Amino acid sequence: MSHAARAMQAARTGLFVNIILVIVKLLAGIAGHSYALIADAIESFTDIFASLIVWGGLRITTKPADPEYPYGYGKAEALATAVVSLMLLGAAMGIAVAAVGEIMTPHHMPAPFTLAVIAAVIPVKEFLYRRVLRVGSETGSTAVKADAWHHRSDAITSGAALIGIGVALWGGPGWESADAWAALLAAAVIAVNGIFLLRPAIHDLMDRMPERPVLEQIAAIAGGVEGVRATEKLRVRKVGMEYFVDLHVQADEMLPLREAHILSGKVKGAIRSAVPDVAGVLIHMEPYEGKTRALEISSL
Repeated sequence: MSHAARAMQAARTGLFVNIILVIVKLLAGIAGHSYALIADAIESFTDIFASLIVWGGLRITTKPADPEYPYGYGKAEALATAVVSLMLLGAAMGIAVAAVGEIMTPHHMPAPFTLAVIAAVIPVKEFLYRRVLRVGSETGSTAVKADAWHHRSDAITSGAALIGIGVALWGGPGWESADAWAALLAAAVIAVNGIFLLRPAIHDLMDRMPERPVLEQIAAIAGGVEGVRATEKLRVRKVGMEYFVDLHVQADEMLPLREAHILSGKVKGAIRSAVPDVAGVLIHMEPYEGKTRALEISSL
């Protein structure tokens, strides 16, 4: 199964689970007078849209390149990640505003059965987070990683709700607002996650260079091809789950044009064989002038 197919499958699984959890938590929160549980349901509701956005973004990403988009549609994945991150920030703000209102306004004590609902939800969301994050890490998809952190933020809000409801029930009259305070704390954690996820999405949209080990691996592979005397000006951009490489390669200045062309093809083949996530390589051949300049690694 391809990276894109695995990523879309993970998004669909998250979508299905979240639909069930929203219904369960919302009904339990309303019936049990627990704002923390209602806030948790709201967060899960944003997860549904997040999974839909991730799934849609990944579907666009898989479209082949065409004359209008010669680098393909991979940026749709970064856009989906940015939207999901902004949704997290929006959900955090909405939960915080509503939680403050609940703290300021007296309300009913949460029902004991809401604790059982929360206790059942937390392991489900944590398991889903770990499963989706593993897929995101294996495929290199920032959108799937963002979706995974959406599940983790849901587990966090559920954990906060569990603490808040437990404190309210244990404290008795006068402690009714404990679950609202828990929702407020959860909102802060969700906001931090949203900011944490937004940064890599912006990096990909602005063609920031990938991690140093990726660059060093590409440079080492190119330099190891027979006939290559030196390499310089390595530029790499991430488009979706793939990389596009630009590299200047120095060879013997007396090398015929045809052989230089063949050498550039060998360099391309070596890079793409060793790094399967590289979708395209552009090689600029230069004459080797007897001295090796330091490899310049810069962004596009």
